[in-house]
Amino acid sequence: MVTTARVMHSDPDILGGVPVFVGTRVPIKTLLDYLEAGDPLDEFLDHFPSVQRQQAIAILELAKQMLTAYANPA
Repeated sequence: MVTTARVMHSDPDILGGVPVFVGTRVPIKTLLDYLEAGDPLDEFLDHFPSVQRQQAIAILELAKQMLTAYANPA
């Protein structure tokens, strides 16, 4: 199971607390915006080389887990 602490960070001193990829100043929302626009993951990674592929995939896996849990409450 993916944990947020491994891939996502929020600090009031970094972009006003917007959740970013750990070790970067790249907002998580930016990845989602790229995908929503139909851009491939590789394009996002090319534009934001500080984000590792594993981080992006982990964020997507975390989103999947959260959405699945929300859609199918126990």
